[in-house]
Amino acid sequence: MADKESQSTTAVLENTPEPTPFEVPDGGFVAWRTVAGAWLVLFATFGFAFTFGVYEDYYVRVFLTNHTPSSIAWIGSVQLMMPFLLAPVSGKIFDDGGFHAIEIVGGLIFTFSVFMLSLCKENHYYQIFLAQGVGMGIGLGLTMLPSISIVVHHFKRHRGLTSGIVLSGTSIGATLFSIMTNHLLPRVGFAQTIRLTGAIISPVLVIGNLMMSTRLPSRSKRGGNMAPPDVKSFFVDLPYMIAVAGMFIGVLGLYFPLVYIQLFSVQHNINNTLAFYSISILNVSGAFVRVLANHWADVYGAFNVQVVCAICSGAFIWAILGIHDGASLISISFFYGAFSSAYLSLAFACFSSLAKGPQEVGARVGIALALSSLGTLFSAPIQGALLTSEYHWIRPVAFAATVTFVSGVCSFLTRTLHAKRTSNWRA
Repeated sequence: MADKESQSTTAVLENTPEPTPFEVPDGGFVAWRTVAGAWLVLFATFGFAFTFGVYEDYYVRVFLTNHTPSSIAWIGSVQLMMPFLLAPVSGKIFDDGGFHAIEIVGGLIFTFSVFMLSLCKENHYYQIFLAQGVGMGIGLGLTMLPSISIVVHHFKRHRGLTSGIVLSGTSIGATLFSIMTNHLLPRVGFAQTIRLTGAIISPVLVIGNLMMSTRLPSRSKRGGNMAPPDVKSFFVDLPYMIAVAGMFIGVLGLYFPLVYIQLFSVQHNINNTLAFYSISILNVSGAFVRVLANHWADVYGAFNVQVVCAICSGAFIWAILGIHDGASLISISFFYGAFSSAYLSLAFACFSSLAKGPQEVGARVGIALALSSLGTLFSAPIQGALLTSEYHWIRPVAFAATVTFVSGVCSFLTRTLHAKRTSNWRA
């Protein structure tokens, strides 16, 4: 280590150009502190959002009994759609140097919406839709992309790995909040459960924001070599557009177990305790795999890994129809959670890999997520309409599994075209 440092010093003394202040350090205390802070933000925000399957079950059976599963699913769909829809907005503010401002505003909106949800009355659908769907969705939309993108300021070689670590906060948060919610709802009621959840979310967001640091200046201050991206060229880039179509199609089906597996388990008389833990199992399995998948993306190529994850996710969605006892519920929840979490966490790496330069990364990812948001918006309502109030489970399962398989085909086509263009099999 000392030899390396002395060689570096000698190089500088021999008039080798000094590192610019914008060079990525690839580690250090501030960098890893920022990763930890971003992890906490996703723990508190997306961790809560990914427990919607618990609320879908509770709303259908107890709190919104005058509404169908499909109409209730719109709440979760809008909430999960907003981060994708607002990605271009939050990405631009991030690039323009407004990281802390957008994180603070997004965190305040999310926290406010949580406490507004606690005031919602039974069978008052519009109140819950506005608080949990729209309000929390906007908060998620303002904080998600900046929290993931901040690792770009601190890491280069292991950017995929650190992004995976940050995204694992979603899985751990969803695991904790789903267990907490299932235990508290029958004991203290809806309002008090939400307030206790908010009491965790608020300080975690404050601590997370205090821990994160930026390094790079806004795009306008980085010099003339950072020309704005040619957005029009994205729409004639065949691999990119196939990848966008694949993500749009994939999210039409991928969220089905997240929203409906607990309700399926209760409907099929699986042990109630295990049924209530199904969302937790699904999420906790994704915590480690999100990190591993992003590391594999660095090694083997993002689209190569995503093809495998899409096929396996589709297979385990089909397998839901085979759940008949606690063991099958645990197995399917675990493996589906692992592969689906990996698929979603690879989106940033996949679209980034199609960029022709660093100046395009934010725009390509933001536009892709915005276009994919429509798939997220309509996914759960379509599945709920197929399910109907008579619970024809094979219909939404068949739909969700099929579109997930099609997404895998799109990823394979993108990988093939991009590999030919770059002469690199690690597409």
